[in-house]
Amino acid sequence: MEIVILPSPEAVSAAGAEIVAGLVARKPDAALGLPTGATPRPLYAELVRRHREEGLSFARVTTFNLDEYVGLPPGHRGSFRRYMEEALFRHVDLEPVRTHVPDGGAGEAVGAAYEAAISAAGGLDLVLLGLGGDGHIAFNEPTSSLGSRTRLKTLSAASRAANQVAFGPEPVPAHVITMGIATILDARRCLLLAHGARKAPALAAMVEGPVTSMVPASALQMHARATVLCDEAAAERLTLRDYYREVQAKKPAPQR
Repeated sequence: MEIVILPSPEAVSAAGAEIVAGLVARKPDAALGLPTGATPRPLYAELVRRHREEGLSFARVTTFNLDEYVGLPPGHRGSFRRYMEEALFRHVDLEPVRTHVPDGGAGEAVGAAYEAAISAAGGLDLVLLGLGGDGHIAFNEPTSSLGSRTRLKTLSAASRAANQVAFGPEPVPAHVITMGIATILDARRCLLLAHGARKAPALAAMVEGPVTSMVPASALQMHARATVLCDEAAAERLTLRDYYREVQAKKPAPQR
């Protein structure tokens, strides 16, 4: 796992956007796994800027979102389809038929269909991830199987509370369809963003603790090409943070 400590949340977003944009430039038909939430929003804004000002094209890109609530129509203010439309999809030249978000109204059968669609696209070239305060990735809550695939999951109270702002006075749905941990690990590259002191305990457990279903993100330790971009506040509890800085400063040219 590559740990890159950067000075600010803005630097984390910029570095993440550079990696995603570089992949799309090199492989115009890339398949991307995409998250929602506050962390990736500035990254999406930078991709939109590059599309408008630098000609970065997404015309042949295929996207697969990590999750969606069960029972929400796509236009609901809390739905992840609506989030993606507002943050990225409608602002770039992505073909609508190439944007995939789990169908929260299709029942449990949606999991197998989503896995088949990912396989048909040639697998994920890159999956972009945020980090939950309890160490979850996508909506794989603590104790999720490390061998899990796309499926229906029950949200924890903490996850519902963290997402309440998008629903106003309405209750957050209790269930989601989420990409599984094994599905995420099948991606050719994993890129996780984390910033802020609130993420420091989870980041330390994920990077330096044991691989355990209690910290689902710790499964990324087993991935051959997982990169973590974090700011100083999120890195505060990393025991080896000085070593990670040294690794980046002395990185051999072939690895840059």
